[in-house]
Amino acid sequence: MCGIVGYIGSREAYPVILKGLKRLEYRGYDSAGVALLNNGMKVYKKKGKVAQLEEEVIGKDLHSHIGIGHTRWATHGEPSDRNAHPHLSKSGKLAMIHNGIIENYVSIKNELLKKGYSFKSDTDTEVLLNFIEDIKANNECSLEEAVRIALKRVVGAYVILLIDEENPDTIIAARKGSPLVIGIGKNEHFLASDASPIIEYTKEVVYVNDYELAIVKADELILKNLGNEKITPYVQKLDLELAAIEKGGYDHFMIKEINEQPDTIHDCLRGRLDPVAGTITMAGVQNNMEQLKNAQRIVMIACGTSWHAGLVAEYIFEELCRIPVEVEYASEFRYRNPVINKGDVIVAISQSGETADTIVAIEKAKEQGAFIFGVVNVVGSSIARLSHAGAYTHAGPEIGVASTKAFTAQLAVLTMVALKIALEKGTITHDRYMHLLNELHEVPEKVKQLLAHADAVKNIGLKYKDASDFLYLGRGYNFPVALEGALKLKEISYIHAEGYPAAEMKHGPIALVDEKLPVVFVATKDAYYEKIVSNIQEIKARKGQVIAVVTENDNVIPDMSGDIMFVPEADEIVAPMLSVIPLQLLSYYIGVAKGLDVDKPRNLAKSVTVE
Repeated sequence: MCGIVGYIGSREAYPVILKGLKRLEYRGYDSAGVALLNNGMKVYKKKGKVAQLEEEVIGKDLHSHIGIGHTRWATHGEPSDRNAHPHLSKSGKLAMIHNGIIENYVSIKNELLKKGYSFKSDTDTEVLLNFIEDIKANNECSLEEAVRIALKRVVGAYVILLIDEENPDTIIAARKGSPLVIGIGKNEHFLASDASPIIEYTKEVVYVNDYELAIVKADELILKNLGNEKITPYVQKLDLELAAIEKGGYDHFMIKEINEQPDTIHDCLRGRLDPVAGTITMAGVQNNMEQLKNAQRIVMIACGTSWHAGLVAEYIFEELCRIPVEVEYASEFRYRNPVINKGDVIVAISQSGETADTIVAIEKAKEQGAFIFGVVNVVGSSIARLSHAGAYTHAGPEIGVASTKAFTAQLAVLTMVALKIALEKGTITHDRYMHLLNELHEVPEKVKQLLAHADAVKNIGLKYKDASDFLYLGRGYNFPVALEGALKLKEISYIHAEGYPAAEMKHGPIALVDEKLPVVFVATKDAYYEKIVSNIQEIKARKGQVIAVVTENDNVIPDMSGDIMFVPEADEIVAPMLSVIPLQLLSYYIGVAKGLDVDKPRNLAKSVTVE
């Protein structure tokens, strides 16, 4: 989950690396550091955010045309100066940064301790670096060969970047499990965890695959596998603009991304959904229709917000396609011994396309003969490449750690997939199909209308910012939305929040209700409307503070609620893309009112590339 940056070329390396670290800080912000080569190795690192590092190096010698930088999400070792990356080898001649976890580092460390090595940090990274140096010294081999030998021994996930005093014109990089992209400039190269630090300088990139080693010079890029065989780099063009990763006048990325949703949902639908012609054009679905429509079972695997999108999709697919659907946490699925039959369809949902648990889960399912359909946002990501087929969400870069626009884009894609399969199977009438096509087509404009009334949500946020607990309740399609609303509040405000099916309230959570507890009902008009009205009455009878998300022109629930957030009327299948918006805004405004960094919540990172 850490962010890594490297540069080699004719520019000053430090400014490129620093700017890159700031763009990757969403991946981790416990500490940051840089290593630069110029008449010796210079390493500067500091606990805290990149801004603390920037202050630390004022007045230091930063001149160099080669360097590596790191912003950390701590795994082994608490956040501190000494555990910050880059790490130096025992000789001080090698510096390395690492994103990932080396699972067998303890046994390697014990080997090195017996040889007289000592360690200045608690990290697995320093162990791997000294292991590489030890192999190099004892085998009298090149650094490249030492890296290759070491990586055959280690267990776990990694992207590593190394620089060497004895070879000041080369960066060596390797990847397994964690992402690495290399930008190709004119006699210069840029290395990073994702494309955001690169797009300012070049749009030509190479995505490094698992078990590949990159030997990077200013004017040369060589890719090899761990068997020392050369691989021809596949150069791709980035479809990404610099403005997409900047705040554009907003105070935070989170509110920018919430407000981008009319455009991101539109971009997701554009070129695919045609409500006039009554068509949905998705090659990944159409080219694999037999596999999809004849599936005996669909298993959706995801983590966090993407898991909530999967729960909504479960309702949609079962109702429209009449295919049994299971939704699994990828982190649990990968360690069970799940029953996977040949022909089962696994839908992997991930914003980054690099979620470690989801990757391992689909690899496992693929080995057992399942068909993998990926729903991801990042082009060229690991899940996109592992899947047999899939669909990109086209939401653009999501920098805020708490996912917002990715969720609604995932729902838009999954709804289109379900509609296309349902029409092909004949499990939906043509009239219902056309109605839902039009409903989906209208979502971007309805979200725009919603966002025009954000100030009303802001006032509610100010009212409840000092609450210590929240309860979120919903039924049917609104139950996963309640879960997502509770997750957002936890992530952004650090207020304890629980999401529950409203019907389950009487089986435990109602014991928490008193005059101090805000209870958020996702209560748009649907098949469960009368039932949710009864649930609200039960909370009111116990003096709970009722906040309700309701459909415009509802004249029943507003009279029963302390605070109301209105959403435009919509079919219950597309309503979650609307009802989630006020909950995103509520968490944002509460977090801001509490003076918190809503873009970088404590202990969290954007892309979970380790267990």
